[in-house]
Amino acid sequence: MSDVLPASNALLQQMHEYWCAANYLSVGQIYLLDNPLLRAPLDLAHVKPRLLGHWGTTPGLNFIYVHLNRAIVAHDVSMLYIAGPGHGGPAMVANAYLEGTYSEIYPQVTQDTDGLRRLLRQFSFPGGIPSHVAPETPGSIHEGGELGYSLVHAFGAAFDNPDLVVACVVGDGEAETGALATSWHSNKFLNPVHDGAVLPILHLNGYKIAGPTLLDRIPREELAALMTGYGYQPLFVEGDDPAAMHRLMADTLDTALGRIRAIQREARLHGLRERPRWPVIILRSPKGWTGPRQVDGKPNEGTFRAHQVPIGNIVSRERLALLEQWLRSYAPQSLFDAGGRLRPDLRALAPIGERRMSANPHANGGALLRALQLPPLAPYAVALPGPGALVAESTRIQGQYLRDVMRANMHNFRIFSPDETASNRWDAIFDVTGRCLVADILPGDDHVAMDGRVMEMLSEHQCEGWLEGYLLTGRHGMFSCYEAFTHIVDSMVNQHAKWLKAAGALAWREPVASLNFLLSSHVWRQDHNGASHQDPGFIDHVMNKKAEVVRVYLPPDANTLLCTTEHCLRSRNLINVIVAGKQPAEQWLDLAAAAEHCRAGIGRWEWAGNAGNAEPDVVIACAGDVPTLEALAAVQLLYEHFPDVKVRFVNVVDLATLQPPHAHPHGLSDPAFDALFTTDKPVIFAYHGYPTLIHRLTYRRTNHANLHVHGFREEGTTTTPFDMVVLNELDRFHLFAAAVRRIPSLQPHHASVTSFVADKLAEHRCYIEQHGVDMPEVLHWRWQGQCST
Repeated sequence: MSDVLPASNALLQQMHEYWCAANYLSVGQIYLLDNPLLRAPLDLAHVKPRLLGHWGTTPGLNFIYVHLNRAIVAHDVSMLYIAGPGHGGPAMVANAYLEGTYSEIYPQVTQDTDGLRRLLRQFSFPGGIPSHVAPETPGSIHEGGELGYSLVHAFGAAFDNPDLVVACVVGDGEAETGALATSWHSNKFLNPVHDGAVLPILHLNGYKIAGPTLLDRIPREELAALMTGYGYQPLFVEGDDPAAMHRLMADTLDTALGRIRAIQREARLHGLRERPRWPVIILRSPKGWTGPRQVDGKPNEGTFRAHQVPIGNIVSRERLALLEQWLRSYAPQSLFDAGGRLRPDLRALAPIGERRMSANPHANGGALLRALQLPPLAPYAVALPGPGALVAESTRIQGQYLRDVMRANMHNFRIFSPDETASNRWDAIFDVTGRCLVADILPGDDHVAMDGRVMEMLSEHQCEGWLEGYLLTGRHGMFSCYEAFTHIVDSMVNQHAKWLKAAGALAWREPVASLNFLLSSHVWRQDHNGASHQDPGFIDHVMNKKAEVVRVYLPPDANTLLCTTEHCLRSRNLINVIVAGKQPAEQWLDLAAAAEHCRAGIGRWEWAGNAGNAEPDVVIACAGDVPTLEALAAVQLLYEHFPDVKVRFVNVVDLATLQPPHAHPHGLSDPAFDALFTTDKPVIFAYHGYPTLIHRLTYRRTNHANLHVHGFREEGTTTTPFDMVVLNELDRFHLFAAAVRRIPSLQPHHASVTSFVADKLAEHRCYIEQHGVDMPEVLHWRWQGQCST
């Protein structure tokens, strides 16, 4: 970016006409089926029967867009545009069309009258495009339908992108969300030495759907103080006169980009010495600017009535005339030539090639994606002399692997976590990098650095949003979180899943790195924190999403966790959820067996069963690390009490394998499923989460009636680890009793086993209430193997 002269009056006039063209196309998308340039008088047949879309924020977005275009050309800067207001779709589509990108990607939407007709007709129309800024919109990485995450996505996009400026328009309604209010603090994590810049543009137009917006109704001085307190340099652009506003906006953008350039130049020449004060632009303009002043005798422009469709229900000639007057106010026939193409002098205003915001390669991050350099797994694997022979902290071993992933990928891989990196045992990563903080760092701080690559903020929203922005612009990362609190980002995951589904259907959208979660500190090891930390339901939320974009993995030990992690880091266009405990736990599979087990996603553990290829009396199945432990302990009880019983042991790593192939690409065929679970034998299934999910995934299977699932039953408190499984009847004794109750040959022993289990559970209760820890036979239990017959 170089110093530039102020925009000339002639240039500003051309920009005004370009803005009029964008506004015209935006209104046309909401209203018009035909007659795209009003070559004939407007008729009711030219108007869509259902008027969908939103006008109120759109003229402001168009105003910002044309000014950013000038700034890109003048300063020679690569810029990404993020539209935070939820209903800015018409603006982004209009501008992508005006600068030619839309027609390049969608050749049927040509740069002529026929193409304009298609452009306007398709908006919010069956078989067309959504009303929001969606994956179908060139230049977008942000779905505007869910408010609150524009700014955090912008900062995620800027990390490790030193030449990129992300212009982020924050709507004043959106600014009232908790996530957005917190996002202002992302400036404490942006390092101008190796990161790009974010230019927030707070767009105040006064109203939400109906009510006033808070930041528009506080004094200017108070708003300036708020932004100053957040650490920004506020720059105001306010008014409703287009000529004055064009001059003010152009000059303000030059000031803002000059400030960004100065910050980056100083940091890159002399190092980062203190936290920069980045600029923020506060744009105040009327809601529905340039729209009809009045509709039905009531004020419209500048009021909440302009929010959606200012002139609704066009069934009368009077309303049709008002719409035509509004459309013609932009003088479309002077903006587009006889063939329907934008005037050459106006076309020349837009940047060219990849400098166009709608064609910026960072908005199609998969095109920039480079595969991670991943180390081999063998050096990190637990060397097992036999199943259950060693105890290890699985996520600590995973952390050692991720440390070296980080070491080999210091420019395109980051870790994100709400202050839980060390708690979830990933602290080995601090051997190669620190926690990022571009603010005051004190001598006693633990692994904190201005150039740190571990992104910690005590806000799940921020960590998730940063990671999404980072991924969608072509990089890789992982997110670690306590299982119960991952629910905080349920809606964000929902939107990302929808984005991936839509993007996957677009040939021009290149695949991006997957959104990878580790959920640790999970429900079965939150005995010390109590009920508030005990909730495995995030799995259910994810499994409700489209099968082509979600995966849930429950590795039972460290080696399966390593294999799963490597697989997830290599994957594309997915949401991967890994659930694994951080506490010391028994290890079951060597690396070779773990790799094969993870490849299949489900399988028999022959060493744990004794049925071999014969038909079993019972199938003991499990998914999750603690359920695996309890299931194996239940099997050992069966062997001790009934050595002649034939047991098949099945472990599930990939939950999707339980579904049929038509429901999920990882699903087992019915014959393969029956080969594991039989067609008529009892199946006792120990599951990490809510039992209903397993029933939902398997309800069409042949043997579903004999499937008995033990899992979390919403029972929990501050107690001991084993008591947590007892409270939810997932413990070895309940599983043992459940198996005996359903094996026909053991019916004569039902009463004695019930008594034995009751006595054991009573002994357990007395012991923990007296000693505060679990019984020695639980604490020191080890797998002894099967009894041969």
